[in-house]
Parts: sequence; C-alpha cells; structure tokens
Amino acid sequence: MENYTTYRTAESVSPRHPDKICDQISDAILDSYLKQDSNARVAVETCGGHGIVYIVGEVTSTTNDIDIESIAHEIAGDNMEIHVNLVKQSPEIAGGVDLGGAGDQGIMIGYATSETSELMPREVILSRRLNQHIYQKFPFDGKTQVTLKLLDSGDFELDSIVASFQNSTDRELRELVEEFIGQNQLNGSPELHLNPAGEWHQGGFKADTGLTGRKLAVDNYGPRIPIGGGAFSGKDPSKVDRSAAYMARRIAVDFLRARKANEVFVRLAYAIGHADPLERTVIIDGTSEQIPLKPGATPTDNHGKISGYDLTPQGIINYLDLKRPIYAKTARYGHFGEGFDWDKA
Repeated sequence: MENYTTYRTAESVSPRHPDKICDQISDAILDSYLKQDSNARVAVETCGGHGIVYIVGEVTSTTNDIDIESIAHEIAGDNMEIHVNLVKQSPEIAGGVDLGGAGDQGIMIGYATSETSELMPREVILSRRLNQHIYQKFPFDGKTQVTLKLLDSGDFELDSIVASFQNSTDRELRELVEEFIGQNQLNGSPELHLNPAGEWHQGGFKADTGLTGRKLAVDNYGPRIPIGGGAFSGKDPSKVDRSAAYMARRIAVDFLRARKANEVFVRLAYAIGHADPLERTVIIDGTSEQIPLKPGATPTDNHGKISGYDLTPQGIINYLDLKRPIYAKTARYGHFGEGFDWDKA
C-alpha cells in the first residue's frame, strides 16, 4: 500500500492588499452608520483600483450624515476618484427582515480546533502571524503562505514558506522570516520563496484591483475547512451570512470546550424571511448531533453545560451584541481567531 504524506497550506494577506482595502472601506462605512443608527440596514460593496473607487449597495437608515467619500479617502488615499451609488434596501427584502426573518437564504459554517490557542487551524494562524510580523516593518501590500508537513508522530514541521511584500528586499524578508521561526520555535528547514517574482515597489490599488469579499478563505478558516459562501464585510448583522457565521463560530468554540473535543464543525442554514434555521448541525470529533434550541437562552449554565441557543437573527444579534460599530477591525486579518466576542466561550 502506497504511503501518502499529508500537507496543509494556508495564506494570509496584509491590510494593504487591494481586496482588504475594499473590505475595510465597506466595513468602515458600516461602522459609521451604526455609530449614529444602530438599526441601520447596510449592504455596501467596494471595488477599487488604478485611481478609482466604486462604492455601491443599499442603505436604509435614519441618518444621512455619513461622508462616504472621506471614509474612502482615509483608507484608500487622497489621490483616488470616488464614485458612490447607494440606494435604499428593497422593500420586498425589508418586509421579511422587519418580521424577524433572515435577510437571505444561506449556509454558514463554524469551526474550532484545539490545535492552537486561537482554536484555529495551525497553518492559518502561522501564515497570519507571519504576515503580521512582517507588516510591522513593511506596512504595505503583501502576502504570506505557509505549508506544513504532518509527521507520523502527529507533530508537524515547516515544509515551505512564501512571503512577498512591497518595498522589502529579499535579505530583509529572510531575516524577518527566520526571526519568526526562531521566536515560535518551529521545527523544520522550510524551502523559502521570498519575493519569488523579484523585489517590487508598486502595490495596492496602483498595481491591482480589489473587491469586497474576494478573500473568503482568508476571512474564514483557510482552504481546508468548508465555507458557506457568503462574504462578511459591508453587511449589517441582519444579514445572516455574517451574523450567523459569527454565531456558528461561537457554537463551535462552546462545544469544543464543553466536550473537551479536538475538532468541531457547525452548519447553519436559513431561508429568506424565515427566522429559525433550516439546519443546525454540530459535528464533534466526527459525531453529528442537532444543536439544541432555547429561545432567549443563555447557551451555557454555570457548569459549562450547553442548554440551547436562540438561533433566530434577532436572537443572534442580541446575544453577540452585533449592532455596535465593531466591524472595521474584522476586515484586516480575518473574522475568526482574533479575540472577537464570537471567538470566546
């Protein structure tokens, strides 16, 4: 029987990557509305590149006092031409949401693993932390990628690392990568690919275009874990593809800790205009069961036992307190594993 070596790879992008610039603009606009109107309905998409930024979508709010262009300039730069086309939410969609239903159909995935302190896949955390380490010295457009080789012992070692950062030299990148490996006491002698296409100085919107929601695997749990498909940034919490994804993560964390599990998957599914989920599955170390429902519940008791969840859109919003202007920081390095409320149990 042939033996197969198992590898795991994940990437991370810096906050100055074009797609992340767009995510940050969309979420900064959302936060600005929520600061003045916690019930604002916001669905904002941003596309930008080569001197132009387009901001389109739907906003229904009691405030019109939001300077969209200033927000975009602050994040993208003063030399950008800004085009804005925001209209009110469709009354047909709003009708279902007003009655407490989900704003759209969708599938949301939650995940937690005991292999890192962040309860995230190891390859995701290593690629992200390496990116953050390099970004401290080179706060520009950049990418990292880490491949791990799993050993028969159950441990892992670094197999390869890719790092491309604007305005960095190969020598400087090598020093930062080796420093990161040493500080984290990582095993292996990885093959290093540092600025593999050559050193570069034109990045961000000058080099490429970006789009809100295009880095879904980076925003979620990396390429090894399934994703529901919905993007997060620019959407207020009445959109369950954001709020229910956060709740699915929280449920996964709760079950991981309550059951002392190694790995937990959560699947939630909704229909537009319908409040209760159509699917509420939790898979604990390979064993599937239904997530208990308990409207208005505090999910865990004083002993950490899970009693049930209110998985209606309003129940999720109330439990995680999602009508706050908290979203701009989620658009930088991923929505999970960064110490947000839905990461905690």
